[in-house]
Amino acid sequence: MSCNRNFSSIVVDGDDRAPNRSMLRAVGFEDEDFQKPQVAVCSAWSMVTPCNAHLDELGKMSVLGVDGNGGKAVPFGTITVSDGISMGTPGMRYSLVSREVIADSIETVVGAEGMDGVVTIGGCDKNMPACVMALARLNRPGIFVYGGTILPGIHKDKNLDIVSVFEAVGAHASGKIPREELTEIEKKAIPGAGSCGGMYTANTMSSAIEALGMSLPDSSAQLAVSDEKRTDAKAAGAAVVNLIEKNIRPRDIMTREAFENAITVVITLGGSTNAVLHLLAMAHEAEIPLTLDDFTEIGKKVPVLCDLKPSGKYNMSHFVRIGGLRPLLKTLLAQGLLHGDCMTVTGKTLAENVADAQPYAPYPSGQDLVRPFEDPIKKDSHLRILYGNLASAGAVAKITGKEGLKFSGSAIVFESEESALRGILDGDVKAGNVVVIRNEGPVGGPGMREMLSPTSAIMGKGLGKDVALITDGRFSGGSHGFVVGHVTPEAAVGGLIGLLIDGDPITIDAENNLLTLDLPENEISRRQQAWQSPEPKEKRGVLAKYAKLVSSASLGAVTH
Repeated sequence: MSCNRNFSSIVVDGDDRAPNRSMLRAVGFEDEDFQKPQVAVCSAWSMVTPCNAHLDELGKMSVLGVDGNGGKAVPFGTITVSDGISMGTPGMRYSLVSREVIADSIETVVGAEGMDGVVTIGGCDKNMPACVMALARLNRPGIFVYGGTILPGIHKDKNLDIVSVFEAVGAHASGKIPREELTEIEKKAIPGAGSCGGMYTANTMSSAIEALGMSLPDSSAQLAVSDEKRTDAKAAGAAVVNLIEKNIRPRDIMTREAFENAITVVITLGGSTNAVLHLLAMAHEAEIPLTLDDFTEIGKKVPVLCDLKPSGKYNMSHFVRIGGLRPLLKTLLAQGLLHGDCMTVTGKTLAENVADAQPYAPYPSGQDLVRPFEDPIKKDSHLRILYGNLASAGAVAKITGKEGLKFSGSAIVFESEESALRGILDGDVKAGNVVVIRNEGPVGGPGMREMLSPTSAIMGKGLGKDVALITDGRFSGGSHGFVVGHVTPEAAVGGLIGLLIDGDPITIDAENNLLTLDLPENEISRRQQAWQSPEPKEKRGVLAKYAKLVSSASLGAVTH
């Protein structure tokens, strides 16, 4: 098989390429390799986080898959950061920034070296959409491999994950559990490699990417440490060689209809609000028109069916055990909620990929994780796109209905995540408050931190049904409760959230999709006229660059 000359591979014949060949011989190329398609295998392996601690092994399996099927693999690495470790610290400002750095780095290496195809391997929240963003930019035959989910920890016969630890901090602060139990939960929650165990951002995005058609069937719902995951990684290497041979590229797969499929699956699973941010960014890179309002329109006809954490009962490992995503895709397709003719990285359509999927065991006698359409957890989407004077460009809420559908209360305003957490743990936040955390947006943070610590503290203190929270930052996939994020315009660019004062009356209406400050227009106008643009928090380095380049969260917080 000859290399695909469309991608300017540097391994073509000719004396003028002798220096290039000489360099490649030093990294393992033999004579016959110069006539093979050159395939990048990019892994986000690191020991920074358990999500990615095993990706080096998966990268080696993908190399075997490429080399064993007529290609020549060229492995390299990219960065990752750990949201869970940096959460609640200034370091979390780099989390969303890392999405752009990772996408840029993959594009840079593959573009510079003229690779014919690309396998990308990710396991944590931001490197997953980043991998797909890079594939969309490059538009060379490519595939994504998900690192897989972690097994749950166990404490007192209950499943644990990272969110259990955050909520235990709140429980300890309110005197519900002793410090010794908090320490036990901390030690047991993360038993090994793999992504956070609920339907948090990583598992949400793995499912969305499979529904999008950019990973192999079943890649989204496999244990990180398993034979199935190793087989998936090796098969991905073979699949990308097939994509090169058939000249199927990411933008042939990442169509408007494919993004609609991804949104549908995220809703059905009860997935993370971060999926809104990341799907908008991925669509932007693929030059597919997608807006916040598409989530609303699709959400009107798609129910929440899966009882998964954080709002529900089960972990991703349980979802794996009952059959994973393919039976759900087949069911959604039969209900007319998916576009079955969308091309995927198998070279087959979505409908062809799920044709042999076996149904879940009957509900509720065989399993009670995936509910039938006639008895959903929620009859329409949990992802609510809110507008109003507090969010004229939109905001994103995750409302399952368990929190209620409407909340009116008085603002208690905090200028940062840290001050909000202190206020919650110290008892300053009372029932009936709407906690306002501002200056945490893409520009104002800079970096749009996740408010997992404050939301977990609220839940841990037993205030989940009595307190709401709004922010121009965002949420971890593990956040739940009556919470609204991505409020735009953000405070740093003059958004009304930056003009709130303690005691202001705020209404969150998840039925009519409204977020409003209930004050007369003349008072709002007076505050707006007095607003002055703040000095940027960062003057140099990657955070300063990001703050200058980044778009609104309502546009995916992209940097070009």
